[in-house]
Amino acid sequence: MSKEGVDVGRRRFLTLTTTAVGAIGAGFAAVPFLASLAPSERAKALGAPVSIDISKLEPGQMVIAVWRRQPIWVVRRTPEMLASLKEVSGALSDPDSEVNHQPDYIKKTGEARALKPEYMVLRGICTHLGCSPKFRPDAPAPEIAADWQGGFFCPCHGSKFDLSGRVYAGVPAPTNLPVPPHRYANDTTLVIGEDPTGAA
Repeated sequence: MSKEGVDVGRRRFLTLTTTAVGAIGAGFAAVPFLASLAPSERAKALGAPVSIDISKLEPGQMVIAVWRRQPIWVVRRTPEMLASLKEVSGALSDPDSEVNHQPDYIKKTGEARALKPEYMVLRGICTHLGCSPKFRPDAPAPEIAADWQGGFFCPCHGSKFDLSGRVYAGVPAPTNLPVPPHRYANDTTLVIGEDPTGAA
């Protein structure tokens, strides 16, 4: 083999090695840059959408997320919970959600106040003085009310809400619990802070 042939082979090897190492280095350099494109914690606090995995949420359970520094409740309602919504309507202050505390596409869903009736999504702050009501799905609960069908109870001042966040009549809270904008990215992912595509 000539000396010139050895140099060409070595040159080709060094070129390929340098290219490979450069590509790997560029990949490592891109990681922080790509990570910087994700919403920061500050952006999330100011309102960036938040995704919630609901795949492991069992019927009757609640999960709490944080969006705009506020608790967001997601409850997977059982058929019995959904049936109770009609039973309590006569005891509520605003059963048809006339006060606008939800997007229009939620108001159209009636007493369920949900894109998917099985999943209830609410901002978990009492509309009276901003306390956080307790999830009380158990019924009966005579210490709350003789005809309690499950829902949310604010121990601070006694406000009561049903399993759709609708306020009972005669309690300090003036309005239903708000429903935040939300959509389903797929069957297992709920996105808080974004409206569904084409929602009016």
